[in-house]
Amino acid sequence: MLENCRNARERWGGVSELIDRWLKERQELLVQYCDLSSKSDEQASETLQKQFERFCEVLMDYISAGHFEVYEQLIREADEFNDGGRELAEKLYPGLQKTTEQVLNFNDRLDGKALSGGQLDDLFAQLSELGQALETRFEIEDFMIEHLHNAHADKVLSSA
Repeated sequence: MLENCRNARERWGGVSELIDRWLKERQELLVQYCDLSSKSDEQASETLQKQFERFCEVLMDYISAGHFEVYEQLIREADEFNDGGRELAEKLYPGLQKTTEQVLNFNDRLDGKALSGGQLDDLFAQLSELGQALETRFEIEDFMIEHLHNAHADKVLSSA
């Protein structure tokens, strides 16, 4: 039994570090978003395009880390504890997928293209819509962390 407790700590203790790093990436994403949102579309289009490109890089890194690192770990943890977490994740995933599609659509508008003033105006309008999608996504992610990881934290910690 003690060996099982040690294994749980070794297996799931690192998930907290992964989540912490990912949430720091979220913070960087939010800083980039707020900085870009406060810009005027009257600024030089080259400067704005570079800022949009940087924002999209951070955005895609964040989304990728969520899908290919964090969510996978949370689902593995849910499977291990077998307490209904897998079913919860399956219910939440469509909401995440919807926001992923919105992020990808936003990113595709840039995709290395030089943008004119009118296209930049359009990006600023879509930035607001993207902000709403990100807010929804963050709520779902926080719910997943709370119910798929934090719910087991005491089991992992008590195994130390």
